[in-house]
Amino acid sequence: MFSRISNIYHEYPSKFWTVVGVMFIDRIGGTMLFPFFSLYITQKFGVGMTQAGVILGFFSLFGMLGGMIGGALTDKLGRRSLILFGLVFSALSTLSLGLVEQFWMLYPLAVVTGLLSDMAHPAHQAMIADILPEKQRAEGFGILRVVANISWIIGPTIGGLIANRSYLYLFIIDAVISCFVAGLFYLFIPETKPEATAESESQSVLQTFAGYGIVLKDLSYVAFILAGMLMLLAYQQMYSTLSVYLRDNHGVDPQGYGFLMSTSAITVILFQFWVTRRIKHRPPFLMMALGSLFYMIGFGLFGFVTAYWLFALNIVIITIGEMIVMPTSQALAANFAPENMRGRYMAVFGLTWGIPAIFGPGLAGLILDNLNPNLLWYVAGLLCALVAFAYYTLHLRLGRQKRFAPAPGDEGLVPAD
Repeated sequence: MFSRISNIYHEYPSKFWTVVGVMFIDRIGGTMLFPFFSLYITQKFGVGMTQAGVILGFFSLFGMLGGMIGGALTDKLGRRSLILFGLVFSALSTLSLGLVEQFWMLYPLAVVTGLLSDMAHPAHQAMIADILPEKQRAEGFGILRVVANISWIIGPTIGGLIANRSYLYLFIIDAVISCFVAGLFYLFIPETKPEATAESESQSVLQTFAGYGIVLKDLSYVAFILAGMLMLLAYQQMYSTLSVYLRDNHGVDPQGYGFLMSTSAITVILFQFWVTRRIKHRPPFLMMALGSLFYMIGFGLFGFVTAYWLFALNIVIITIGEMIVMPTSQALAANFAPENMRGRYMAVFGLTWGIPAIFGPGLAGLILDNLNPNLLWYVAGLLCALVAFAYYTLHLRLGRQKRFAPAPGDEGLVPAD
């Protein structure tokens, strides 16, 4: 086993492992806080999931706008400065969220926090795409998921214990970790942005932003993004409304929910790299369809089962889909992108998370607060079935193009159009 780990380590550049290590530390702070944010809002301010969902939607709306701004600035200014800015501002905004005493104050905080903290997200993904060659990207993103999910074992478990005592401590710890990570990033991680061409060097900032029009004219990419939005509309419920649903309908406390999230993390740690290596020789859009079917089963079953161990089984089923979908989708998005537009393509890829996060919690809250709560999971299952069909259609349309083909060594491929 140690020999295999050593071989994997030496397959990737040292700069990649430095980025992985720094991101791991940052994710510990995030996973301690994020899964409990809906519980924090509903408990501290005495509101229902509908109101909490609107607040989460505000964060996502302005986070999406911040990501679009950050994507253009990533291509123009580079990755490192955007990431450092995002980490420092994230620390300040996290403290503000923990100290606020009036519910209405969350609205302006959501605007500022979303715009400035999320500017760095495209830079993170562009940096990984810069460091790794195309043939290693799916596995590289898979490794990132393994390391990130190690933090899901640590974070939610500790976060659940702390949340039972004081939510404020979660915000303080996350802010301290963000500052520490900013220091590590400044000291150890150099800029990775490829050298600018004469054309891109002469572009103004406004011309760089106008490049989003080119991205949106890539209709195949737009179709890929729309399918991802529908899929993540269901998937994000695991991290926003599921904790409230389990608490209010099945009596599962924050610590029990944290254990469920740790179950997902353990599954990823044990099997992600094995799964990624098994699927890299298979058509990526077909793998996206397969992963969506696992989502369909896992989320749909929440509307039928009532035992805690079955909730854990549902999480494992969803996680199998996640291990297929997440690294494959990130690699596909990077492969769509020309090198000089990587930040903007990854920013648009961020819409697959941002737009569902705007509407998903609020719509789910309406169901949980006013209708049969199980209906939420029936709808989620149907959405995932639709997404599986959409990815299969994309496979029929794009699957034989070279940039979307399985890893080198497979036969019967034709060049891209």
